Amino acid sequence: MLGIHGSKRSGIGIEFEQYRHYEPGDDPKRIDWKLYARTQKHLVRESATESNFHIRFVLDLSGSMNYTERGISRLHYCKILLASLAYLGYRQSDPMSLYVLQNGDIQTLVPTGRKSFQRILYELEKAEASGVWQNENPKFVELQQKQKELLVFASDFLQVGEEWLKFIQAIANPRREVLIFQVLGEEELTFDLKGFYRFKDLETGKEIELEAAAIKKTVQQKSQAYLANLKEALQIPHVHLVRATLHEPIAQVVLEALRIRKL
Repeated sequence: MLGIHGSKRSGIGIEFEQYRHYEPGDDPKRIDWKLYARTQKHLVRESATESNFHIRFVLDLSGSMNYTERGISRLHYCKILLASLAYLGYRQSDPMSLYVLQNGDIQTLVPTGRKSFQRILYELEKAEASGVWQNENPKFVELQQKQKELLVFASDFLQVGEEWLKFIQAIANPRREVLIFQVLGEEELTFDLKGFYRFKDLETGKEIELEAAAIKKTVQQKSQAYLANLKEALQIPHVHLVRATLHEPIAQVVLEALRIRKL
């Protein structure tokens, strides 16, 4: 997975990387004078500096992330997915940070800094989902940075109005690449149920009892229409949508995301 984008740069840093010959314009302080005493060559020490490519991970913590299918919760799946991507960023020495969206607000869990990878894993493990996501004007200062960056967003992307779509439209710009993972359950997509069920809204707690077969066709049609319209609405420059189900191997989902970014 290494080399999916340029990361390390040679320059002034802490970790030694290589020597090169002195060139006009170089700071003489960077010459290794002890080495010069032995070799009579003006050689400059180069070190690996931090990447200028920032990765921001954003996890949806609204109540619907607690949806569970055959023992696998959407929240747990998204945690492992983001942790896997954070590991790739860690291997590339990319600056990383972690944010969560809950109750219409954003919270910074891990700012950019030393040991951010370990802290991201710790905060992901602790994170719990609850409440609703309602924000008609999602322009957060935390995401209004100007450096080149990749924003990785994990959610079910299920919305009452257009709250998630407005969020993506508000943050997309030429300096920011947005990678959206929409994670859904197979039963959410097929709705292949029979008999009476008590359906519960995991965000509001509201419940309703219905006969599954009687609403199956309507649910399938509306679900397919919603997903098709969402995919079309997200045809925005620098925005990539990756759909996954709870039972797809995460490695396969990561590979698909890398393929889409390359295209």
